[in-house]
Amino acid sequence: MRPEFNKKDIDRISKVLAVAPKHVDNKYRFIIENHETQQHISLEIYPDIPIGDHTGHLISVYTPTSHLQLHFCTGFIASDLLGEVTFVSECGSRVSGLIVEKNAGCSLYANVESRLLSGDFSTMGPEVMLSGIALSLAEEILPSGLEEP
Repeated sequence: MRPEFNKKDIDRISKVLAVAPKHVDNKYRFIIENHETQQHISLEIYPDIPIGDHTGHLISVYTPTSHLQLHFCTGFIASDLLGEVTFVSECGSRVSGLIVEKNAGCSLYANVESRLLSGDFSTMGPEVMLSGIALSLAEEILPSGLEEP
């Protein structure tokens, strides 16, 4: 299920992150601030833009010390309960996810085996388990029957 990033999608993301977006040119920009910790990040969503020879959704996050990008976003989950939006991109049996939190945090997990999302976390090392748990929320929007590597 590929998102359109239409008004309904942007409103859903805005609600979870508790910040209104600014629509500038070909992107939506969210500036997320945590007044308690004095942290801030910017989320930019570029719907259907040229990426190389193809067209796709680009998600960018700017922090004071980094710039993260997720190319060809294929879906997202906006969780009120967790206060975060998980953007995913899939390629074969691999999934990458960029998680943006309403408290101005973000995490990136790249090239994760999709079968780890529904695996037995107790059999995994903690360094591997974290990515599976973090992205497991997105399993419901991934196609069933992804190929094994």
